[in-house]
Amino acid sequence: MHSKKAIILLSGGLDSTTVLAIAKSQGYACSCLSFRYGQKQSIELERASHIAKTFSVEQHLTLQLDLGKIGGSALTTSLTVPKDRDLNLETDEIPVTYVPARNMIFLAHAVAWAEVIGANDLFIGVNAVDYSGYPDCRPEFLEAFTKMANLGTKAGVMDKKGFTIHAPLLYLSKKEIIEKGVALGIDYSLTHSCYDPIKGKACGRCDSCLLRLRGFAEAGIKDPVAYVLTAQAFRLKTED
Repeated sequence: MHSKKAIILLSGGLDSTTVLAIAKSQGYACSCLSFRYGQKQSIELERASHIAKTFSVEQHLTLQLDLGKIGGSALTTSLTVPKDRDLNLETDEIPVTYVPARNMIFLAHAVAWAEVIGANDLFIGVNAVDYSGYPDCRPEFLEAFTKMANLGTKAGVMDKKGFTIHAPLLYLSKKEIIEKGVALGIDYSLTHSCYDPIKGKACGRCDSCLLRLRGFAEAGIKDPVAYVLTAQAFRLKTED
């Protein structure tokens, strides 16, 4: 019988699935939280549902938000998703795939649910190494949010233990994340990472696909998901 409960933010992607596997391996009774937040595609939610069932989680809740009405992101509006970017270039620019305050909003809902079910631990798959430069993936953000959650909730004030936000992938490269997941037995064919899928297949050219493909290549493992066209293949095609 599990003695500790945890909320896992589950998007259906590679990182959040790895975090779920890590939490399960540490003995947590996992309840997964996903969001239909106005993203232009629903594949990730279909995958999240299947992943939650595969891992036999305690419960899986999908909340309805409408961040598309706020706008400001290529993931929720008609703005074009950037393709074929050189991820090795140093830049302070935050890409248009950033969804304004998304992790802040998601974590706030996760804290509220954690209060209801009596969970002190929350897991999120943010990463500060191989990522697209989003400000809400940094350790400073997580530290500040944890402090706020413990100051502004009944559970945080009345429960001496308070909330702990776990980000086990924070300082890992994508290669290391994949290796950890494979060691935990994850079937990554169940996951979806692409920002701009085409007929159910990953585009192979958005930032998320590029980071994922690079991670699998560096790990020496074949990515099991289907791609329409990888960035390398696209370049060869256009050069012909």
